[in-house]
Amino acid sequence: MSAWTQVMESVVRERRPSLVGYAYLMTGSRAEAEDLVQDAIVRTFARGRAKTSVVQAEAYIKRAIANEAINRARHRMVIEQHKPLVATPHYAPGHESVVSAQTDLEAALEALSPRERAVTVLKYVDDLTIASIAAVLKLGDGTVKRYLANAAVKLREQLGDDAVNHTERVTVPVTLKESRP
Repeated sequence: MSAWTQVMESVVRERRPSLVGYAYLMTGSRAEAEDLVQDAIVRTFARGRAKTSVVQAEAYIKRAIANEAINRARHRMVIEQHKPLVATPHYAPGHESVVSAQTDLEAALEALSPRERAVTVLKYVDDLTIASIAAVLKLGDGTVKRYLANAAVKLREQLGDDAVNHTERVTVPVTLKESRP
């Protein structure tokens, strides 16, 4: 068995659950998180990256997850913009699941744009610096700061003033639950 095959098997066996939790924070959907992780693992090893260590492979996979989450969200927004405006029960005002979902962290993260969500997860879950986030997402430092500031305002609006503390690392308990319809 080749060295990269062993690394891939180790990543799938040992790190997959935490990678799915990481992807869940980016997407808010367990099913999409599972798909995202699978695609990121395949893409990482198919392109010949991360062949030397589990740590290196996990770093490539996390970067692929963040980028693909942004791409998928952007794609969904384009599709939504081109759909005809038709009233369906899912979009009808007063839908109970929308009202109840806005009181927790999941709803607060959903309110963020894909890039705001990505920089927030990279900052507070991965504990990356502004420069590191900028390098991962191929953005300028000022752009990352703007996305973080915008996300902080939105999170504070939904979760209260103590929602974002810039002085310490945030530990987010991840419990994977089925996505809401």
